[in-house]
Amino acid sequence: MDVILVLDFGAQYAQLIARRVREQGVFSKIVPATWPAARILEEKPAGLILSGGPASVYAEGAPRLDPDLLRAGVPVLGICYGMQLLAFMLGGEVAKGEHCEFGRARLEVLDEDEILAGLGPGPLEVWMSHGDLVRRAPAGFRVLARTPSTPVVAMADREHRLYGVQFHPEVVHTPRGREVLANFLFRVCGCRGDWTTSSFIDAAVERIREQVGGGRAVCALSGGVDSSVAAALTHRAIGDRLTCIFVDTGLLREGEPEQVVGTFRDVFGLPLVHVPAADRFLAALRGVTDPEVKRERVGELFVRIFEEEAARLGPVEFLVQGTIYPDVIESGTATAATIKTHHNVGGLPESMVFQLVEPLRELFKDEVRVVGEALGLPEALVWRHPFPGPGLAVRVVGEVTPEKVEVLRRADAIVTEEIRRAGMYRRLWQAFAVLTDTRSVGVKGDARAYGWTVAVRAVESEDAMTADWARLPHDLLEAISTRIVNEIPAVTRVVYDITSKPPATIEWE
Repeated sequence: MDVILVLDFGAQYAQLIARRVREQGVFSKIVPATWPAARILEEKPAGLILSGGPASVYAEGAPRLDPDLLRAGVPVLGICYGMQLLAFMLGGEVAKGEHCEFGRARLEVLDEDEILAGLGPGPLEVWMSHGDLVRRAPAGFRVLARTPSTPVVAMADREHRLYGVQFHPEVVHTPRGREVLANFLFRVCGCRGDWTTSSFIDAAVERIREQVGGGRAVCALSGGVDSSVAAALTHRAIGDRLTCIFVDTGLLREGEPEQVVGTFRDVFGLPLVHVPAADRFLAALRGVTDPEVKRERVGELFVRIFEEEAARLGPVEFLVQGTIYPDVIESGTATAATIKTHHNVGGLPESMVFQLVEPLRELFKDEVRVVGEALGLPEALVWRHPFPGPGLAVRVVGEVTPEKVEVLRRADAIVTEEIRRAGMYRRLWQAFAVLTDTRSVGVKGDARAYGWTVAVRAVESEDAMTADWARLPHDLLEAISTRIVNEIPAVTRVVYDITSKPPATIEWE
């Protein structure tokens, strides 16, 4: 399988680059730009893409590339900061631009080299986001494109297969950016485009068999698509040496425990242990208001319960989790800041008896869904809206109490019911309720009421790395609000969240 490595220099678009490559049937993954050449070349990449980033190549401590990579014979495409770094390291001139370019620009194609093949002649609309620019390309490079304010917008050293573009081909605002990436993947790197769902399943099953060997595993099953697909893949790999453990935390959505148990025990026939543990989780969260502490408490208690159940089952060495790529990125990496700690990544305790099996760790949510469909999982499960591992604990702002959880559970059920009734469930990435820590005055039955404020959140997204707030019809919002305040006495006010990601996250905590 061909692999393209995206070397991350702290770009907001690094994940998007990886996705755009995968969309063309080539597997890609993001690695820290700080890795030495030897470590990167161990991956046997068909090509390297250097991401953008916020730094200036002249700034003290600016991230650099191991120069041995530029002598390794592996094709390289630098994007934005990645191109500036190529020019800087190879003797070109990088300077502060007189005019920054942010947003749409029209470039002049001077040379339809391999990466711009079929894109000229004439102007090409692209998306720019840079302050520095390449004033002079290094020796051996040809200038392929320019704008009135940027003399080098694309450059190529065909002999050494080194390329750079100042614009961002990975964003939708560069209409023909897909073709630029395709030219690099297929014309320059010679990729075959053979990464498919079936090839992923075969490779994942083989990796699980190799890792687990003749051992036994338990799977942390929540009933969501990620853990369900992870369970299905692992069951295909090791059969009845897998036991699924479903922990009812008391923080799940309305009717969810019964649905999960019924689906996996009765429909799939998978070995399933059902652990009621609501009291333990609520006790662990008592008095906690910090979202990160909530996630840590939930993550540790999950693992301890899995360890207890595994001890009852006999020797079990492996814990299967439905960790996906956004979980890893948001929890913080060598090149990505911590946005929020996911309970199954940074929320795990330092010491535990298990080795982790995470077959989906490098997939985005929409890719997991495709795999789930290929494995024959029910449509209702595959397309269920994402739900955080800590459950309603991170949708109750502030301290979690049994009373607050019940208020939120009912409000959340109303949101889901009305979204489904309106035929909008599949269109939305997520839609849910949040119980804020704000109380406000209301009037119910001609009497003063003083109750909670519920926020409704609905977003559209492809992969959860970015999201836009959904423009729900006013009559739908009215139906949701009316039902919540009428059916839940403790609520006096409903508000709608109209913040996109970024700057917000999808979840409130």
